[in-house]
Amino acid sequence: MRYLPLTPDDRRAMLAKIGADSVDALFRDVPKGAAAPLASFDLSDTKGELEVEQLLSRLAAQNVAAGAAPFFCGAGAYRHHVPAAVDHLIQRSEFLTSYTPYQPEIAQGTLQYLFEFQTQVALLTGMEVANASLYDGSTATAEAVLMAQRLTRRKKAILSGGLHPHYAATVETVAGLEGGIVRAPVIPGRAEDLSALIDGETACVVVQSPDVFGLIRDLKPLADAVHAKGALLIAVVTEAVSLGLLEPPGAQGADIVAAEGQSIGNGLNFGGPYVGLFATREKFVRQMPGRLSGETIDATGRRGFVLTLSTREQHIRREKATSNICTNSGLCCLAFTIHLSLLGEEGLTRLARVNHAKANRLADRLARIKGTSLVTPAFFNEFTLALPVAAGPVVDLLARRNILAGVPASRLFPREAKLQNHLILAATETTTDDDSERLAMSLEEVLP
Repeated sequence: MRYLPLTPDDRRAMLAKIGADSVDALFRDVPKGAAAPLASFDLSDTKGELEVEQLLSRLAAQNVAAGAAPFFCGAGAYRHHVPAAVDHLIQRSEFLTSYTPYQPEIAQGTLQYLFEFQTQVALLTGMEVANASLYDGSTATAEAVLMAQRLTRRKKAILSGGLHPHYAATVETVAGLEGGIVRAPVIPGRAEDLSALIDGETACVVVQSPDVFGLIRDLKPLADAVHAKGALLIAVVTEAVSLGLLEPPGAQGADIVAAEGQSIGNGLNFGGPYVGLFATREKFVRQMPGRLSGETIDATGRRGFVLTLSTREQHIRREKATSNICTNSGLCCLAFTIHLSLLGEEGLTRLARVNHAKANRLADRLARIKGTSLVTPAFFNEFTLALPVAAGPVVDLLARRNILAGVPASRLFPREAKLQNHLILAATETTTDDDSERLAMSLEEVLP
């Protein structure tokens, strides 16, 4: 029998409370024809376990996996090599089962790796303090805006046009309940003048570097303009490997850094789970969301770890909490910590240089194709190419040739007609010269 926790009387009471006549009324905004009746689906009532496995395997085989073809997709999720040691270590039972330190005094191993993780993130971002991770980069950005609003007691947040649109949408959903979110125009390949939008009501300016089109931005002039108005600068990073080569946001004047850590230690994983990085100045630590693991000495003089700060509603009263986050993506941040520990500072720098070199070679090769032009003048491992035709159909054609040729900008910005011909491509250490040449030759064949 089906598990229905609510009785008919319960459902009637709930519908009456919200003023709906029926459950169907909850779906009135769904266009007619978009919702198909259940009877229209050709699904069997029952299948055995083996049959289900075979069926799903056949369906999965229709996909082109990232590692099975030349792969140039990025736009916030990047294919990097993850050492086998990472997966082996995070699956040890003491890590796999001890997900979160509900009882800190007996979760010393978990607290220690969270402490090391925080240290790594603070060093990478050039900030003074980092928390024990968030869900992902987009929610970290939204939390950063909420934090800036609390610190400045202002509501207006200015979002750069180069901020990943999914991040911008998350900010609007989480931090824009009372309005105040201003999105600057989208100008691919160029840093817009955000200083002109800052006024006395501005809580923060959110800018991404490298931005969604791959452009590396100098944050220092913007930081000066933001601080002159009493606002805060939030720097967003979606490609964590870039921090191995580029000047960290903290050194450029950022007050809060929100980043996506997926690139280090974590695979693409069909879009998640990922791991949000969050760092700030020490003077703002009391308003930082999430948790902070600290180091101490126990009664016998031995090194130990504690939860120094826990301002989540899970730990304190909701009205006093800085965030309602109920996880810290623990296993993902452990994978991040292990991978970065294996690389070390020099290894991360070498990895970043390899990424930059691969992207340079790819950009040079593609820019020589007739009708194309490079949109992004300064980039790390991702750039935007303007094609002579719409990028979406070209990507589809190349996918049929078993080449995953990047992300059409129109997929991220469907309402921006001027971006129809723009293609965002990424190259990492996993991109071979043969992959790049195969893409270039195929692109030459399909373009008019």
